Amino acid sequence: MICGVIFDLGNKQEKLKQLDDQAAQPDFWQDNAIAQKILKERSSIQSEINKWNELQHQGEDLRQLIEVAEDEQDASMRLELEAELVKLEKELQQLQLRTLLGEEHDINNAIVAIHPGAGGTESQDWADMLLRMYLKWAEKKGYHSQIVDSLPGEEAGIKSVTFTVSGEYAYGYLKAEFGVHRLVRISPFDANKRRHTSFASVFVCPEVNEGIDLDVDPKELRIDTFRSSGAGGQHVNVTDSAIRITHLPTGIVAQCQNERSQHRNKDTAMKILRARIHEYRRKERQGIREELEAEKKGIAWGNQIRSYVFQPYQLVKDHRTSVEVGNAGAVMDGDIDAFIEAYLRQQLT
Repeated sequence: MICGVIFDLGNKQEKLKQLDDQAAQPDFWQDNAIAQKILKERSSIQSEINKWNELQHQGEDLRQLIEVAEDEQDASMRLELEAELVKLEKELQQLQLRTLLGEEHDINNAIVAIHPGAGGTESQDWADMLLRMYLKWAEKKGYHSQIVDSLPGEEAGIKSVTFTVSGEYAYGYLKAEFGVHRLVRISPFDANKRRHTSFASVFVCPEVNEGIDLDVDPKELRIDTFRSSGAGGQHVNVTDSAIRITHLPTGIVAQCQNERSQHRNKDTAMKILRARIHEYRRKERQGIREELEAEKKGIAWGNQIRSYVFQPYQLVKDHRTSVEVGNAGAVMDGDIDAFIEAYLRQQLT
């Protein structure tokens, strides 16, 4: 594991030098958005290098203390050192995992949309449970999350939701969640207590800054206003403040009804639309057809990336990596790092 980190450290130092050379150019500040992006990337890489140096020092200190404990045959000191070694190993694993996030937009914030499959209340409730899971995960990571658009179900759950997760590498981690998620449980909505299977899809794309080269012709956009629905009280519902923007050539739709101001809703919807168009074109260039077509597939059996079984036993299994977790409750409380990490490592093989 340490060798893998050391190898990547050399690449990080080389990348840092390249960014320093860019920042030293006379015209560096001509495009402020690009300059800020470069500085943000440089800061993140420098932070990783500093962390590695810190862990190296800790490892050397532990090595010396282990020699002392062995010489003095101090059992209590040895127990303390073992605890420190476990802690150091976890930090090394996290640092190594960060080295897997090297794609262009991995460092960016994430935009996530969840849609229930067929099944009415059952699937809508499942979509709501997934939303809670991701919000819990973001909270544990120290990320900031915000719901920008949500359509509640008629009895329970949600018909759709879009939210943002802000923080370094939010997209890099959450891209592992793209796909269909399947739930098996005894339905709380079934008077006969029968077992039901529900599906919901999760779509993830990186948030892009305003300075990115993305040509969107205003003539290709259809902008609709409508009255906000769901939670929010009388302030939200009295005017047609919600905005829906459709990009006609691709059929991509983004909408926002979170704010009371129509202008702010339009800005947010446009921000999401730009991000989705950018991601669509990127995958189109790279020929990633399976993801381009993912939302057109049925949100049903055969397309799931992960299954969550609550009854007759508890098991959450990722079908791409075969990682299994028996504590379904912990997973629904946001403990999904095992699935994300396995997916990221798999991409390198």
